[in-house]
Amino acid sequence: MIAVSDPDMLIAWLAVGGMATFFAWRFLVWVREAPVTPDPWNVETEKKLSEEEIQQACHHCSTPQKAGAWFCPHCGSAVGQYNNLMPYVNIFSEGEVYRNGLNQRFRNRPLIVTGFVLMTFMNPLLIPMLGVLLYRNLRDAEPQKTDRT
Repeated sequence: MIAVSDPDMLIAWLAVGGMATFFAWRFLVWVREAPVTPDPWNVETEKKLSEEEIQQACHHCSTPQKAGAWFCPHCGSAVGQYNNLMPYVNIFSEGEVYRNGLNQRFRNRPLIVTGFVLMTFMNPLLIPMLGVLLYRNLRDAEPQKTDRT
């Protein structure tokens, strides 16, 4: 049991705990009772997306891809469905991430930069080189322009 010398503090902590429990319960009820919203597209688009003959596109340059392709013929990005699960091809996916981080081809956002820093620590032998190059590119990067002012 919590040993509190002041009974008013004990009452205050119990009140705060009770209010937090009540608000957490109301939040869960609100989420559970929320109406199910339809997909953002219409029924025709849903049918087209579920067709077997739909052609995939490269995530980098939007070039249409052949079925079973591992790399984009236009830009060389890894595009296969299972690239990150295949040990040999996964190396190329990681290399693409490193190239994007070292060539300033990414949005300079805190979460993305944190991901690049963590990826740098995955290769202990390359930490000095990758860290210096990433730091140089972040330092020289132009500030992101946003429409929000």
